Amino acid sequence: MVMDGTSARRICFEDLEPGGSPIRSAIGRTVTDADNVWFTCLTMNTNQIHFNTAYAEDSRFERPLVNSTLTLALVTGLTVPDTSQNAVANLGWSEVTLPNPVFAGDTIWAETRVLEKRLSRSKPALGVVTVRSRGINQDGAVVIEFRRAFMVPTRAGAAPARFPEAEREWAA
Repeated sequence: MVMDGTSARRICFEDLEPGGSPIRSAIGRTVTDADNVWFTCLTMNTNQIHFNTAYAEDSRFERPLVNSTLTLALVTGLTVPDTSQNAVANLGWSEVTLPNPVFAGDTIWAETRVLEKRLSRSKPALGVVTVRSRGINQDGAVVIEFRRAFMVPTRAGAAPARFPEAEREWAA
């Protein structure tokens, strides 16, 4: 079977139905200390709990915590292939809770349920989808839960897939 940009999975409004089984990420991602320090520095978060081991040892966690906005970004990213890879915009996150900490070395998977959807009132070729997602670590602990809304095209409104034309035919 040949897969190209036109046959690759492109999630549209019609593919996302409220209710039903949760959508589980195909992969998990192990968070490294480098991920945490880089993300913390890039976002200018100066809370030492994320990058100062000596400081963190005196906290109730006794080691650095992974930056919670990294956890949010990671779990959102893990949901994208199955929910919003074709989206035109994120509209917002809400009800973000962090029931358990994340530490370097934890592996996180994502699970998502479609809560509701509706066609856009101002852009009829687009729909608004609301999901609830959660991140689950290697021990089964839920580390984050949140709602997210995004705008995704209907099948009729989806832009055609793009793939460049090769400058030459396949080599023998």
